[in-house]
Amino acid sequence: MTDVIIIGGGAAGLCCAGHAAGRGLSVLVAEGRERPARKILVTGKGRCNLTNDCAPQEVLKNVCSNPKFLYSALAGFGPADTMALFRGLGVQLKTERGNRVFPVSDSAREVADALVRFARDKGARVVQGKVEEILLENGAAAGVRCAGGAVYRAPRVVLAAGGMSYPGTGSDGSGFRLAEAAGHTIVPPRGSLVPVLCKEGCCAGMAGLSLKNVTLSLWEEGRKKPLFRELGELLFTHQGVSGPLVLSASALMRKPAGCYRLAIDMKPGLTPEQLDARLLRDFGDSPNRDLGNVLGALLPRAFITAALEAAVLAPDRKVREVTREERGRLGAVVKAFPLTPSALGPVEEAVVTAGGVKVSEVDPKTMASKLVPGLYFAGEVLDIDARTGGFNLQLAFSTGYAAAMGL
Repeated sequence: MTDVIIIGGGAAGLCCAGHAAGRGLSVLVAEGRERPARKILVTGKGRCNLTNDCAPQEVLKNVCSNPKFLYSALAGFGPADTMALFRGLGVQLKTERGNRVFPVSDSAREVADALVRFARDKGARVVQGKVEEILLENGAAAGVRCAGGAVYRAPRVVLAAGGMSYPGTGSDGSGFRLAEAAGHTIVPPRGSLVPVLCKEGCCAGMAGLSLKNVTLSLWEEGRKKPLFRELGELLFTHQGVSGPLVLSASALMRKPAGCYRLAIDMKPGLTPEQLDARLLRDFGDSPNRDLGNVLGALLPRAFITAALEAAVLAPDRKVREVTREERGRLGAVVKAFPLTPSALGPVEEAVVTAGGVKVSEVDPKTMASKLVPGLYFAGEVLDIDARTGGFNLQLAFSTGYAAAMGL
């Protein structure tokens, strides 16, 4: 018998465990994998973007699902609190572009180890056990049953089992099944922060091409203004595009992929007029060369064929033969290279999972279930998700803390 059982030893679960144990509660963390905090190891390309150095209000602006639900949680434990926690654990931090916060070591393992140490040093006990059932007695939480038959009893249970992204880390959707079996509504899970598959065959030819300092725009059918427009990095894949810009844009694609279009501005620092002057200058220097060869000074070599194809120009066309109208077409493609989304990547490949436990069934101040006394939620198992930049881990820490204080 213990005071609290936390299902899931990830960011939300361990944060909750450390703070709950720090309040004097006896805490047991049931983690299905051999090692806790495995998903943290793959965040930020193994560097772990653990939060964003901004005000709680700025975090809310970057939340895609149910930002109002998170107001109290972020007010109680915001980015400054997260940074103070990890600095107190001996993790030196640095802030990079976009206020993204990383460990100075660039090691996600340092962050994961610090979080496990925080929970254990405060007195929480971490056991390996895949929870198969939340035990209910008289309609209230009473403990858990794990695979193999092990039963742990407690009057309070925190479900922090993650979503469905990167199932190999333990985030395999089991939390949704446990919540549903306890009587909660699950908003259908879907991938958020995922690669975008595109119809254009040229993507395969550019697979591996990484673009920096480009602007990506996302347009929704029927809207005059872009849903998303940011400067940054993206990557071409065999089936479409990925990278930080694409992942952020994908979080806003809540309708079928065919309702959207993407455009890449390869030269965001140049106006259309300045770009045309640059093309005229390059063309004037090499009037007898093939068009495909002259563009190497302006565009990445792997991109040139696709750009010319989109502008309906032959790569072996002599520069001196290019008309003003054709040069205008090429300039338009460079400023807005078009891509047509066909689908989002699968949820298993997503950085985070959108969807999950319906937040109207959860108390936003304590993360307590409104349906099952003694049941609480934290992290990605809830229907919350945000854009890239450390915001999703911050939501895990904020809801984990809120649950710990609400126990």
